[in-house]
This record gives sequence, structure tokens and C-alpha cells, in this order.
Amino acid sequence: MIRTIIVDDERLARNELRKILTDFPEIEIIEEAINVQDAIEKIEELRPQLVFLDIQMPGNKTGFDLLEVLEYLPKVVFTTAYDEYALKAFEFNALDYLLKPIETKRMAEAIHKVKKQMDQDQHAQKNLLGGNDQVFVKDGERCWFVRLSEVRLFESAGNYAKVFFGNNKPLILKSLNALEERLDPKLFFRANRKHIINLQMITKMDTQYNGGLKVTLQGGEEIEISRRQAVKFRDTMSLCCRFKFRKRSGSPVRTQVIKRYEKLPCIKIGEIHVRM
Repeated sequence: MIRTIIVDDERLARNELRKILTDFPEIEIIEEAINVQDAIEKIEELRPQLVFLDIQMPGNKTGFDLLEVLEYLPKVVFTTAYDEYALKAFEFNALDYLLKPIETKRMAEAIHKVKKQMDQDQHAQKNLLGGNDQVFVKDGERCWFVRLSEVRLFESAGNYAKVFFGNNKPLILKSLNALEERLDPKLFFRANRKHIINLQMITKMDTQYNGGLKVTLQGGEEIEISRRQAVKFRDTMSLCCRFKFRKRSGSPVRTQVIKRYEKLPCIKIGEIHVRM
């Protein structure tokens, strides 16, 4: 079953989509959302595998606004009455773009694409790339063979990603979502919508007042870990920590200080001790 959320502000459109999807038993509709904020809350909480997403939303919002702020990004199929947004939709890595009224044949094609992509994702997860793996990076006339352990940061640039290693920042034709599916989560972490960081390249970590974190990498880049991802970061890293306050530019800043537990085996990642 493919856990699915329908996002559309029009009740009749949602009902019509539900009716069409009854012909596809592999689709399990777990929730509906009627605006961007409603969709954010339900997608982040329920983590669907697929979202059918309308473009025009209440409050001068669009489906693109939703995708720009989501931390968790499911597979997306746009369902809309407007054909002029198709190119932009695929820039957001949409798997398909269905024009209303939606035909059953086109829906079948879209769902086939979704299942094919999910199969590819599962295969990719079985072949994760670790720190000792080398990747070929080409940017214009320049080429590199780069060991992944030397890459400290991936930064999203639409369908491209900027790769940070040494003093180089070439672009590669891979989305951040595609990279995340191939990279070993023991080494790389999705800090926010725009960044994947190398955990072994962290040199400093500060706690933010909004509940998030800010990490500094060996190259000097400061990357914010969103509040939602900060919870996952702490769980993933099993950090043993306490807090203290220090002054910066006249204002108190809460800084995370890592405490080593002598009874637990630890490794050191940058200046951070991690309980294993």
C-alpha cells in the first residue's frame, strides 16, 4: 500500500480524486488537507509516501510554497486545472502533472511512475555510498575523483546540488533528495531542506532559541538544523549533553557542550563526542 495524502482546497475536487483512486487498491488515502499550513502539519506528522497536490491554494499560496518549506518530502503528483505550471512542477521533482478533469488512464500512468520510482529507491538503499566510496564530479572542463569522506556538505540548487570539498564547490546534476537516498545515513545527515552535512566534518554546535541547532563545518560553513530535524539529529547521534550559557555580542547564547560518559564507548566527531 502507498500511504497517500490529497492536498486540494476544493471539496468536490478531493471527492473526485478519491473516486478515481478507488480503481487503484495500492493507494491508501490516509488524510486530506485544504491549505498549505494544514498540509504542512499533516505531511510532517503522518509522513505519507505520496501526495496528490493542487497548485492554487487559499491565501495566495501555491503547492510550490508548500514544497519549499517541507522538511520531509514525499513523492509528488500535481493535480491542477492549469497547464502553465508544468515546467516548474518538474523543477520541484514532481513525478507527474495531471490536468483536471483527470482521466483514469493518466492516473494509471502517474501511479506506475510512482511505483517505479519507489522500487528504484529501495534498490538504491541497498547500495548506499559510504565514506570510502569515490564519486566522479565534473564541472565544466574540470573533473575530480572525490572520496565521499572528504565531502563536507551538499547544498541544493534546484535539480542540481553543490558539492563542498576542499576549496571546490562544483555543481552536479542530482537533486538533494536523490543524493539523500544514496548516502549512508551513518555519515551524512539531512540538516534541512537545502543541506546534507557530513557528520565527521562538524567542529562546533550551538543550540538556537527556536529549538533548532547550528553546526559549523571544517570549511567554516554554518548550517542550521531545523527544529524538527534537530530531534532526529539528537536521536541519530545519541548525544549525551548538558548546556551552559555564554555571551556573544552582548546577548546570551545557549551553547551545547558534550559530556563524555566514561562507562560508554565513544568516538570523536570533530569536537563532538558521540555515545555509540
